Amino acid sequence: MLDLTSLSWEQVRHLLSSPFLLLVAAFQIWMLVHAIREREWTWVVFMLIFPGFTSIWYFFMVYRSSSGGMRGFELPGAVDRRRIQELQAQIHHLDKPHHHLQLGDIYFQHGQLDKAEASYRAALERDPQDIDTRAHLGQCLLRRKRPAEARPLLESACQENPKHDYGHSLMALAETLAALGDTDAAIAVWEQVTAGYSYSRARVQLAELYLAQQQPEKAREQLQEVLTDAPHGPAFERKRERVWVRRARKLMGRIRA
Repeated sequence: MLDLTSLSWEQVRHLLSSPFLLLVAAFQIWMLVHAIREREWTWVVFMLIFPGFTSIWYFFMVYRSSSGGMRGFELPGAVDRRRIQELQAQIHHLDKPHHHLQLGDIYFQHGQLDKAEASYRAALERDPQDIDTRAHLGQCLLRRKRPAEARPLLESACQENPKHDYGHSLMALAETLAALGDTDAAIAVWEQVTAGYSYSRARVQLAELYLAQQQPEKAREQLQEVLTDAPHGPAFERKRERVWVRRARKLMGRIRA
């Protein structure tokens, strides 16, 4: 291994100006930052102790298999832009409801809620009975702070299939009811969600409603479930749940205080 202490200042400056060395250092930092964000602490320690080889090993063993890892080699949003163009062409030639729905989903994922709503409504005009369109439009309207419009869409979708979208439509309905001030109904739906799923998003919001109704023990039970499960999920799930785990810790601190 190269001993930098034995090098002269000119030699060190030459190494630092080497494009290859800069690329190696950038790659090492990239993998280290990714490992820290994913809380892969064992890998972080090994990358600090054995730099270089460990970073390459981490790239192939963890980074490539993590959700969306390989998309780092493409310009951000390039895949979605191509898919948007494909869908727009299909809509122009075929005008099928599922094409409008898929386009709405892409816009929704990018936070372009006005375009998402327009696409969902176009899909709904062409197929008013489609459960995905009703549920996704309801979620879009909820995010646009229009829960009164979202409620009938989400209620109809959840009545047809309470497990739609793996419980996410049911969670959106619970959030809609809470936004409308119908706390008892929201609690009932959250309890329905937590009976079938272990989503931190559901448990934390149910705990918040329990606390609002002066039921700290019920809230504590839900929050403890979140904090107990938090360290044991895969990396992509821990990243997704991180915001809810932080809220759970904060709420638990309030209960203990």
